[in-house]
Amino acid sequence: MNELLTEDRGAVRILTMNRPEKRNALNTALTRALLEGLRAADTAEPVACVLLTGAGQGFCAGADLSEFKDLGSEHRQRIEERAELTMQLHLAFPKMAKPVVTAINGAAMGGGAGLAIAGDMAVMAEGAKLGYPETRHGIVAAIVMANLVRQVGRKQAFELVALGEPIDSRTALALGMVNRVVDEKLLMEQALQIAEKLSRVSRSALSATKQLFHEVADLPLAEALRRGREANKRMRAFRKT
Repeated sequence: MNELLTEDRGAVRILTMNRPEKRNALNTALTRALLEGLRAADTAEPVACVLLTGAGQGFCAGADLSEFKDLGSEHRQRIEERAELTMQLHLAFPKMAKPVVTAINGAAMGGGAGLAIAGDMAVMAEGAKLGYPETRHGIVAAIVMANLVRQVGRKQAFELVALGEPIDSRTALALGMVNRVVDEKLLMEQALQIAEKLSRVSRSALSATKQLFHEVADLPLAEALRRGREANKRMRAFRKT
């Protein structure tokens, strides 16, 4: 079975995590396939937007812990390689020139919650849940924490990673973690509509918008304004593509 399914609908590339029997838990194979799939979509000329979702009833259950249950200190290199791979996967989203929409069709936990909010826009099914239960397993929501604290207020973010309690779709919407909450039956339709709208925006303008958006989010105001000034000057040379 392919861990990741790829389908093009016009200018939208749909990536579907395909381990439904494991609620799309992220083993090394799926993590690598996702990273390669995102990078391939970003360089594919016909593709203007990416839509990420999960097969079956869940979006993504997070890391496949069974892959590491027997690993000890003697497997340090393997542990380090997996941590690096996970970091590169989450770093791929802001680095991409093309926008990513996530369609959260079911439970998104731990690393899965990190993927759910890593996209530029997110649509969540009404019955879906989102959470960071790592502390309940005696571990830390480590890599996914960096993006969470950039999107949610500190008090709310700390509660999510410290208590590990899942939240429903309406709470996720109120916290600004997702853009839309829709009926499960309409999820892919609504997510595709957003992706198709994004695909019709000038590619050069949208790419520059996304790049600047991620740059200014982490900069002091003066430097952010300087970056904006430079982008404003480059904007004059934009041509629709």
